[in-house]
Amino acid sequence: MNYNYYSEPLYRPPSEARSLIIQVTEGCSHNKCRFCYMYKSKQFRLKSKEELRGHIEWLKSMYSNPRRIFLADGNVLCLKTEKLIDLLQYVKKEFPHAERISSYSGPLDLIRKTDEELKAIREAGLELLYMGVESGSEKVLSLMNKGVNQQQMIEAGQKAVKAGFKFSCMIISGLGGKEYMEEHALESAKVISAIDPHYFSLLRLVVDEYSELAADVREGKFQLLTPREILEENIIMLENIELTDCIFRSNHVSNHVNLAGTLNQDKEMLVSMLKKLRNSPDFNPRVFNRL
Repeated sequence: MNYNYYSEPLYRPPSEARSLIIQVTEGCSHNKCRFCYMYKSKQFRLKSKEELRGHIEWLKSMYSNPRRIFLADGNVLCLKTEKLIDLLQYVKKEFPHAERISSYSGPLDLIRKTDEELKAIREAGLELLYMGVESGSEKVLSLMNKGVNQQQMIEAGQKAVKAGFKFSCMIISGLGGKEYMEEHALESAKVISAIDPHYFSLLRLVVDEYSELAADVREGKFQLLTPREILEENIIMLENIELTDCIFRSNHVSNHVNLAGTLNQDKEMLVSMLKKLRNSPDFNPRVFNRL
């Protein structure tokens, strides 16, 4: 069996750009979000223990001493707890000097694990989890077929934080379209505040022509926000968010404006910056996805 390959496409968070990627699963077990195109070309599959060890041995022959490791694809936590712990122990044995192991985490997977299971996984070496909240709005979550409601999203995030993980949450600016812009902003602020993660990022909605949402845009059922409306939505969200000590970033390639700070300490500064841009006649980003 050939272990020296990745099942494409392969994704990782921007902050994992220099991490060694170990592909534990292929695709996403949910894979029904209407805005998402990441894994639509893949059938979800769990790799066998033999495959994983062969894959890791191949990676080790080229990258013997990675500083950080990211476990792909979409939701590694769907593995049975015993299998995941066994994998983490093996990864730590093969890469003993790695400073951090991280992965994506689906909200349903976090909910299905008990507090004891999550704590055991954390103690086995998985340190940082990324979860796409996408929106805090019940209507938007349902419209986008996220598979969970607002309270379940909060429960998932709070369980991860309680278990001791470093936790990173992401919201997609513009995901509510024009119809739900304000609700998306306010309810997202509510959910992120309730979770109180260690990291929080904003990305902008970019509609791929092959996603289910693209058809709604073409038919006029979903109206994309303009760059200035995105700023307004971000202002509402940040004005209503309440976080303890959270590193905030809005510096993805999709974003019209790069933002960085700590919330809530820098909230006033960030909001002021966005309002200044919103009111400036010179603000006119060239990148605007109209389909």
